[in-house]
Amino acid sequence: MRVMVMVKATTKSEAGIVPGDPGFAKSLEEMGKFNEELIKAGVLLAADGLHPSSRGKRVRFGRSGVKRTVVDGPFTETKELVAGFWLWQVKSIEEAVEWVRRCPHPMPGEESEIEIRPIIEAEELGKDFARAKAKRLRAVQRRKRS
Repeated sequence: MRVMVMVKATTKSEAGIVPGDPGFAKSLEEMGKFNEELIKAGVLLAADGLHPSSRGKRVRFGRSGVKRTVVDGPFTETKELVAGFWLWQVKSIEEAVEWVRRCPHPMPGEESEIEIRPIIEAEELGKDFARAKAKRLRAVQRRKRS
C-alpha cells in the first residue's frame, strides 16, 4: 500500500526555515540519514519540504464549481498546513506508524505532528477505472520516449 506521510506546519516552519538557523544543519543531517534508511528499505517513493504558506495560493470553488476565487497566503490555521511530505510504499499502515516512530523530530524545539494517510489505489475505484488509468500511463510513457 502507498501512504502519504505529512509533516504538519508549525509557527517556525511558517516563518521560513533557512540555512544558518540554529539547529538547521543538524536537523537536515538527521532527516537525510532517515531518508537513506527509507531508500535502503525500498519504502521511499518521494519526499519534499514545502515553502511557507505565505508563498502559496488557494483556489476556492463556489458550490456550483463555476465561481473560483484565488486567495493569497499566508493562511492562518498553521496546524492545518503541511510543511513537508513523503510518499511511502509499505505493507500496512502499522508499518508506516513504525517508520514514523523512528523519524527524527521534524520540528526541534516545538511540538509537532506527522499525519499518515493511505492513498486510494485505482483498483479500489473499480476495474474499469484501473484499466483506464493504466492506459493513460502507457500513453504518457510512450510520449516521454519519443
